Amino acid sequence: MRPTFVLVHSPSVGPSTWQPVAAHLTAAGHRVLLPSLLGVVAAGPPFWPHAVRAVREHLRQVPAGDPVTLVAHSNAGLFLPAIRAGLDHPVAGSVFVDAPLPARTGATPVAAPEFLDFLRPLAVNGILPRWTDWWDEADVAPMFPDPETRRTVVEEQPTLPLSYYRQRIPVPEGWDDHPCSYLLFGPPYEEAADEARARGWRVAHLPGEHLHQTVDPAGTARFLAGS
Repeated sequence: MRPTFVLVHSPSVGPSTWQPVAAHLTAAGHRVLLPSLLGVVAAGPPFWPHAVRAVREHLRQVPAGDPVTLVAHSNAGLFLPAIRAGLDHPVAGSVFVDAPLPARTGATPVAAPEFLDFLRPLAVNGILPRWTDWWDEADVAPMFPDPETRRTVVEEQPTLPLSYYRQRIPVPEGWDDHPCSYLLFGPPYEEAADEARARGWRVAHLPGEHLHQTVDPAGTARFLAGS
């Protein structure tokens, strides 16, 4: 039985960032789910249990004995161990796509101290602007294949509280008891890819910007189908 792909987006953006890949996987005969994490901050901190619950609820449409492959982009990678531990479904694989890795043991901070220093001046009354508003236009424009995709992704983005980036996410023991792999797009995730290699995971490089799954959904889907 082919596993169902569960494409988990970063809470900084939205599920539309996975929609082109989902279309390619579906066309190839795979079953794909796109759970939304857009509401995880509405219930307040701690935020990670709401992310786990959102994925678990979305998987109610899949029979409990059917296997799934978890795919996490960017910041969602830190939630993946907790998501895996919270599921009743057997997990056939976990794929980290241009994502930070969870700590080997203990809890993982969502943001390093130096990144929090970058974020604090951006917050107004504790709320950050949309993720694409953090960066210069020269950095944002190359991430999208066309103006329509950019408009869809930008309009879908939530405004997250600074407290979201101050949380620590638990790493349940034994969460990685199945094949894990890593797909690198580019900077600044080379160190995460190196760490994935050190953990014995399969690592591939599909050169591009951080939202490269929207630029090359076919290539991204091919990697996932072979993971």
